[in-house]
Amino acid sequence: MRTAEYKRDTKETSISVDINIDGTGKYDIKTGIGFLDHMLEQLSKHSLIDMKIKASGDTHIDYHHTTEDTGIAIGECLSKALGNRQGITRYAHSYIPMDETLSRVALDLSNRPYLIWKVRFSAPKITSSQGDFDTELFKEWFQAFAQASGTTLHVENIYGENNHHIIESCFKALARSLRNAVAINEREGMNIPSTKGQL
Repeated sequence: MRTAEYKRDTKETSISVDINIDGTGKYDIKTGIGFLDHMLEQLSKHSLIDMKIKASGDTHIDYHHTTEDTGIAIGECLSKALGNRQGITRYAHSYIPMDETLSRVALDLSNRPYLIWKVRFSAPKITSSQGDFDTELFKEWFQAFAQASGTTLHVENIYGENNHHIIESCFKALARSLRNAVAINEREGMNIPSTKGQL
């Protein structure tokens, strides 16, 4: 089992993450931000990566620090669980439809972080019963995750109207791409999938 734990404490947030890459998609996620919890539950469920995430932060100011630092912590934990990345499939992509929306994620677990973000929203906030979530924070989460996990990550919403559907399809596309990229490739054996001999 490829598992890891990671804890990040700053003056702004306190976050603990526990993951099992070879899991079944079980999750226990409490960030204090309802909409972010919902997206991270989708990430766990559809990647089949078990995730236990506990976060507290300065949400009395806004959701920025908790959102960004959660991306960092999950990324760091994933990178730790992958180790030297031997035997992984490495590359993957996924198209996810959600009603009127279609989004695509392509990624490379290259240990060279990079984010291409081609996602636009029609409103500055997503409103729920638990408060308003700034749509601009989604890019911050994906940027933090890509950087900390060492992932080259291309995220694109091809079309869509409903902002909830747009971002949820992006998280689900990331999940399905991760599910395939972290899988052990039997033909690869325990080799590292790079002509460099390391990732």
